[in-house]
Amino acid sequence: MDYFGWKRYVPVASRKLQAVSRLANLRKKGRLVAPVTIEGRKIAASFWGISWCNNLERYSDYETRLPRGRSYVRNGFVVDLQIAKGEVTAIVSGSELYDVKVTIAPVASPRWRAICRDCAGAIDSLVELLQGRLAKGVMDRVCREGDGLFPAPDEIKLSCSCPDWADMCKHVAAALYGIGARLDERPQLLFALRGVDENEMLAGAGQDLAISKSAPAAAKVLDDSDVAALFGLEMAEPINSGVPVPAAPKPSRRTKTNKGKASAPAKAPAAQNGDLPRRARSKVGSRRKAKIRVRAKRARRRTDLST
Repeated sequence: MDYFGWKRYVPVASRKLQAVSRLANLRKKGRLVAPVTIEGRKIAASFWGISWCNNLERYSDYETRLPRGRSYVRNGFVVDLQIAKGEVTAIVSGSELYDVKVTIAPVASPRWRAICRDCAGAIDSLVELLQGRLAKGVMDRVCREGDGLFPAPDEIKLSCSCPDWADMCKHVAAALYGIGARLDERPQLLFALRGVDENEMLAGAGQDLAISKSAPAAAKVLDDSDVAALFGLEMAEPINSGVPVPAAPKPSRRTKTNKGKASAPAKAPAAQNGDLPRRARSKVGSRRKAKIRVRAKRARRRTDLST
């Protein structure tokens, strides 16, 4: 019975049995429910779950109702919790079953772009991001108060079907703590709740990587004159670039002597340029220029490979 308008006190053990019974009834009715189950005293154990709970306790607006909410979620009174984009719905067992709804505004586009920009180049693994195993500076930026990924009190709207006049009753507080426990199992739900795609943080990192692998600056490409100065070559004039390069002469076969040893054919004495006719001298000059161009091309190729 009620005393002066207050319901009769029910021990915690009896409430736990009621919660289990009500959960079973919901399942018999064909409703898909996802209760929040806490093992031990810690509500959350992962990085994202702990960070969510710490964010709740960061705001003084909620501090008077949070202790009862922690007690409710530890005792298994959150018999159903569903997280979707911008909305959390829950069923919390109290004197009866109460429906809780939490609406959270999506992250503003400039704020989300700033987070991705500040973390660009530091996130290259989605697994490490969701497990919170990145550098402390990166995770602190994502969780930073005011312009991080977690909502502020003015971004949250709370409602509950219980008769408590307060915006945050113990049932709402239990549901909020239940979100932290659920993030232990599925941390990607935080990004879905805030209406953002966690893969965009990886896309920003890949874009940074592509920029760093751009073509070398023009100042690092050697000019023909630089190649000539570097290797001490006399570069051919561009106007003569169409002169064909003569093929190298085939080595003559060596003849065997009586002793079985190969002997090279005798070399004719080299003729001086002055002893050759004018047409022969022009051919010798063309060959020299061709050899210089070949050496220059090889030198330029080695320079390109080394850079």
